[in-house]
Amino acid sequence: MPTLMTEKEVLKWIAELFEESANNVFLDTPREAIPAWDSLGVLTLMAALDERFDLVLSDAEMRAMKKAGDIVEVLRKNGKLN
Repeated sequence: MPTLMTEKEVLKWIAELFEESANNVFLDTPREAIPAWDSLGVLTLMAALDERFDLVLSDAEMRAMKKAGDIVEVLRKNGKLN
């Protein structure tokens, strides 16, 4: 089972995933502010969530993610956060 992460670690993971500086990614950072979070980035995120957290999300769940905090919230709801 994957280890649980803190909110801060998840934000760092999101930054690394999208090749952003961790200083630029906060809970309220909108998707539009992260250039790599485009249509290909969504696929990258889906694969990473599956690989790292064993989470498979629906298209609707993926489309509902509008900011970095939405990713954190999905992980929280699925018991993946400390």
